[in-house]
Amino acid sequence: MSRLGVPGIAALCGALAACPYLLVMSGSPGSIILIYLAQLPLFVAGLWLGVAASAMAGLAASLILATVGNLIAVGIFAGLNAVPVVLLVRQALLARTGADGGIEWYSPGLLTAWLTGLGMAATAAAFFLLGGPEGIGAELREMLLPVLGRRPDGGTGDHNELLDVAALVLPGILGVSWMVMTATNGSLAQGVLARFGTAWRPSPDLAALTLPNWIPILLAGAAAAIAVGGTARLLGINLMIVLTVPFCLAGLAVLHTAARRFPRPAVLLTTIYVLAGVFGWPLLLIAVLGLLESSLGLRRRLAQP
Repeated sequence: MSRLGVPGIAALCGALAACPYLLVMSGSPGSIILIYLAQLPLFVAGLWLGVAASAMAGLAASLILATVGNLIAVGIFAGLNAVPVVLLVRQALLARTGADGGIEWYSPGLLTAWLTGLGMAATAAAFFLLGGPEGIGAELREMLLPVLGRRPDGGTGDHNELLDVAALVLPGILGVSWMVMTATNGSLAQGVLARFGTAWRPSPDLAALTLPNWIPILLAGAAAAIAVGGTARLLGINLMIVLTVPFCLAGLAVLHTAARRFPRPAVLLTTIYVLAGVFGWPLLLIAVLGLLESSLGLRRRLAQP
């Protein structure tokens, strides 16, 4: 343990988490991208030193942002970063004694369920804070119509239709973006800590991920809501967008299981991740694979010798 002790390390992690927001408020160009790494120090504190350290880091970052007098930034940081990270760290560090006397850590499937629940909450918050479809559409028109209007082909009607579609799906896209950001930062923190032997718990095995039964049921409910139309259609569309993340993780679990049947699984998995990161559309196929896994049990079949 460092001489700083748990409070000192937590405060240092909190300061690092607050830095991206301070840079954005200072008007530094290009610093907005660093917002996506604000959770990383909070996850490091929690997955290294426990839930209390993660909470102290989040509190330290919030106090630092409060000293510059921007309470809106404090609220955004706490809602998007501090509180969700503390909740996820708490669940990740849960363990119990199994029937064989060994330690059973909180499963990756249940962690995915928590991430999905928080993602739905983030989508709902984005929906209401942005003023619903009308408010989102008005904001998008105010920001984008002056830019789109400079195109030589004009086409204002086409622009309005495009903005209407964007307003329809924007809350779900924001929720998915937050979920991907959170899962990436948590995985990075756990990977770094495990590499140096300082992680509180062993890294979860992605190949062992099994989604709870209520997630496929929720998907069926979203599809039914789309068929109903009206406000239910709006909610169903955004819910289906959010649910692509857990099904994508389930699809990756299938691919991780299948890769173990090959002599060099790391090469195959690296190729898949690179293609998915570069082109994007393979993620949809992976999500479909996760949907088939929930109904057909592909991973169980691939695991058989």
